[in-house]
Amino acid sequence: MVFEGLAEKLQDTFRKLRGKGKLVEADVNEAMREIRLALLEADVNFKVVKDFVSRVKERAVGQEVLQSLTPGQQVVKIVYEEMTSLMGGAQSRLQISSKPPTIIMLVGLQGSGKTTTCGKLANLLRKQGRRPLLVAADIYRPAAIKQLQVLGAQLDIPVFSMGQSNPVDIARGSLEFAFSHNRDLVIIDTAGRLHINQELMDELKAIQDNVQPHEILLVVDSMTGQDAVNVAQSFHEQLKLDGLVLTKLDGDTRGGAALSVKAVTGCPIKFIGVGEKLDALEPFFPDRMASRILGMGDVLSLIEKAQSNLDLAKARELEQKIRKQQFTLEHFLEQLSQIKSMGTLDQILGMIPGLGGARELKKLQKDLDPRELVKVEAMINSMTPEERRHPEVINGSRRKRIALGSGTRVQDVNRLLKQFEDIRKMMKQLTEAGSGKKKKGLKLPFLPN
Repeated sequence: MVFEGLAEKLQDTFRKLRGKGKLVEADVNEAMREIRLALLEADVNFKVVKDFVSRVKERAVGQEVLQSLTPGQQVVKIVYEEMTSLMGGAQSRLQISSKPPTIIMLVGLQGSGKTTTCGKLANLLRKQGRRPLLVAADIYRPAAIKQLQVLGAQLDIPVFSMGQSNPVDIARGSLEFAFSHNRDLVIIDTAGRLHINQELMDELKAIQDNVQPHEILLVVDSMTGQDAVNVAQSFHEQLKLDGLVLTKLDGDTRGGAALSVKAVTGCPIKFIGVGEKLDALEPFFPDRMASRILGMGDVLSLIEKAQSNLDLAKARELEQKIRKQQFTLEHFLEQLSQIKSMGTLDQILGMIPGLGGARELKKLQKDLDPRELVKVEAMINSMTPEERRHPEVINGSRRKRIALGSGTRVQDVNRLLKQFEDIRKMMKQLTEAGSGKKKKGLKLPFLPN
């Protein structure tokens, strides 16, 4: 879960507030103290924390909160609004040139995930109807050019390279290539260093002066905390950045960079990396991120993930199968695969309102162990087509064979078949209820534990 440590502490604080029928100023002061500690432990900039807590406290001790019928909810609302404002308020979009190609220049230190981010960004923008070109202008890091070419091949996106030529010449040459090959988006992967130095900045400025990029995006590793903010400040002073990409946000339990960087540098976060896969890059929405941190879920992002990953034609076909009570283990396996394509289980659950609370999410993650879902897939894949379509034919000897083939126990196979039968009964009840027949009490089956 993104910001797991911070989310858990803040949600514990709000839980105490919601338990009080009426708030006095001492309650607000205690809550502010806990919020301050939680933010500092999350590696949020000290001055940012001080200003944030001051603004929240000023609003929280007002008459509208202390005399409210639901004072705890009012405080949560204030923290949500201030946190959204702290991270930029509204989404900051890319500037797309009216005269193609749009030029995006990615900069950053070595190890921040810059080259991979080039591929992820190209993949994301291609889904939006763009025709990207990747440009290998990092001539210093061993295998940087090869890495970008491999990513381009995986994504079927062209990569422009001139070997070890001057990076400025490479950048200029890429524009000519884009014009002649009908590419409306150029993403330049520039060189990085282990630390900021003048040689690096001079080279980046030379590229900037020669190709006039529409966007200069700094890629920073969010797990470095305040170092990421310091790096952003240094790059912004030299290059006048248009935005940031925070990588490895899925692995960061502190997340101080995301909460500090806009306030310290004035530079908005435009994208966040939330995984290793080439589709694990998301536009950054401050309001949605604040909602996730405070355990309110993120329905809009969940819907967008579903729309981009789920096959609507197959969904309609499945609906018809369910209505005709033809739901089989093959359909069940398809649904598991589609859910997995939307991201990790904790990412999906964290977007569902009511399941986004840190404690509730941990409990659910125990019940919905992804390793158990892998077992389910293995067991279904070990069945014959006839067994998947007609599980009633699976007798004792077949169960032993399926368990042996999937590396599981016969008890696991028995549990899967029992749960699948429960799911089919539940779907039958739902279709009967939808067709006007008497509605029965529904009981959701448990997944393996």
